[in-house]
Amino acid sequence: MTVYCQIGVVGSGRVASALGLALGPHSAAPPLLHARSPERLRAAVASIGRASAASGYEALADACDLVVIAVSDDAIEPVVAAIARAMPVGRAPFVFHVSGRSGAAILDPLRAKGARTAAIHPVMTFTGDPASEVRRMAGARFAITGSSGEALAEAHALVRLLGGVAVEIAEDRRPLYHAALSHAANHLVTLLSGSARVLEAAGADDPYGLLAPLVRAALENSLTHGFAALSGPLLRGDDETVRGHLRALGDYCAEVLPAYRAMALATLDELERAGIRPPSSPLRTDLAAHDPTP
Repeated sequence: MTVYCQIGVVGSGRVASALGLALGPHSAAPPLLHARSPERLRAAVASIGRASAASGYEALADACDLVVIAVSDDAIEPVVAAIARAMPVGRAPFVFHVSGRSGAAILDPLRAKGARTAAIHPVMTFTGDPASEVRRMAGARFAITGSSGEALAEAHALVRLLGGVAVEIAEDRRPLYHAALSHAANHLVTLLSGSARVLEAAGADDPYGLLAPLVRAALENSLTHGFAALSGPLLRGDDETVRGHLRALGDYCAEVLPAYRAMALATLDELERAGIRPPSSPLRTDLAAHDPTP
């Protein structure tokens, strides 16, 4: 089992607490935590148990052979600069951040000091229950990007330590990778919120309860079968049904109409790429119009 001499964690949020708890058993000395807010830092230390607060970046730079940067995306660069200023030349810790957006290049000031650097993004949500999140890391995917072959190998080893599965993402593809996750997870929430509003306009008093079995089945089927899981009027060629949707949304829930049009057009695109529907159908013209056709 890999054991680090000292693990350091920068951050006091959900991800920092979960990773501190998960990696704590692999640190010979209690993990050191550092954060801007003393109150949140105390709470994070308490949630991990076997951990202590660092006096500053100098303590992390001097003592730690593994440093986890678990802060917001916009805070990574100033944190990296602060650690780099504190790090003695020739120190070679392994430093990684957990941002999905950025690759390893954002850590170059630390690499210039001798650190091995990587981006390791856990593809899961963190709810603030570190113990359950440590368990969920086992089997979870982690997107890794290393600044060198050595750093990439260490990123693989660390993901194995957490029980996860590493997926390599090239440095220049990190924004594309993150866009895919945001499109799937964040836009799904927006999509369901719009559907719930439409159901309320239709008179349903528990819209999410009504949606739950349908959406869960659709999600599971799509994860298993991909686009082949599609059902509904666009697949069947029931164009008049879709035009009826456009008219009803325009009359009763116009704020959802742009999202419906965009998703229907995207679905038509997929159907055309699959050769299921012909391109340039009259329905495409109706969907692209500003007002529903009668």
